[in-house]
Amino acid sequence: MKKIITICGPTGIGKTGFAIFLAKAFNGEIIGADSMQIYKYMDIGTAKPDASERAQARHHLVDFLDPAQDFDAGQYAQLADRAIDAIGQNNRIPIVAGGTGLYIRSLLYGLFRSQPVCPATLAELTETLEKKGSPYLHGRLASCDPFAAQRIHPHDGFRIIRALEVFLNTGTPISRKQTQQPFTRPRYRSLTLGLYMDRQDLYDRIDQRVDMMMAQGLLSEVQNLVNKGYPLNLKSMQSIGYRHMGQVLDQDLDLDTAVSLLKRDTRRYAKRQFTWFRKEPGIVWVTPSQTDHAAAQVKEFLTSS
Repeated sequence: MKKIITICGPTGIGKTGFAIFLAKAFNGEIIGADSMQIYKYMDIGTAKPDASERAQARHHLVDFLDPAQDFDAGQYAQLADRAIDAIGQNNRIPIVAGGTGLYIRSLLYGLFRSQPVCPATLAELTETLEKKGSPYLHGRLASCDPFAAQRIHPHDGFRIIRALEVFLNTGTPISRKQTQQPFTRPRYRSLTLGLYMDRQDLYDRIDQRVDMMMAQGLLSEVQNLVNKGYPLNLKSMQSIGYRHMGQVLDQDLDLDTAVSLLKRDTRRYAKRQFTWFRKEPGIVWVTPSQTDHAAAQVKEFLTSS
């Protein structure tokens, strides 16, 4: 199997800088594994690698998708496979880096459904969405899969329908399927490095990063997206940060309240990411400052048979 390096961890912990360090040290190229950094025009709120960072190491699967397009873990794995092939053909090292656990799991192990998608169920749920709205379907989801409902925003109709379709056709909540996803034979030989730090230190970093995003113009970025024709009810626009600024634009929240909620929700998201990655097998945990230790691990891995 092909060898790759994988870097995972919660939002705000420093995965981008860590990945760039390893890419420069080992002639690598970075493949993003972030479900929001894939979108064009969404730079500040996603903490997307900027031009300077992308000049230091080539990045793949970042800043390529229109915000109106849907995208899932299966599509991600297909594109990441192609990027890994291309990087390997250039005799460089693929370094997958990001915080979207399902993307990383789909790449390393694959995702399999025990039953195919049911078109009739999808059509029925889509019709209900159009007639009664996503909050109504979200309520149905909360009754059969409260854990999924907690993670999915009430206006994210795409993910609500997917979760309901899985439950209605398999009898098993999608949250349980994602948690209990069986680990089959790995698709790659991966040295997977997980970044961690004291939780309060991370929360402080998150608060500081939100303040920086606001100073960089997050509210204006969301207004510009709306001006481009991207409505606030899009899946991409309902993500953390964009949802909060959208509520300011709709005058549902004042700016100070929105920023406070953005910090809180980002901290909660980081906690969920930690919970996810702690359950994944084979992760080598390091702090963001342990770059030399990580480099030694990478060297040993790449030179082993």
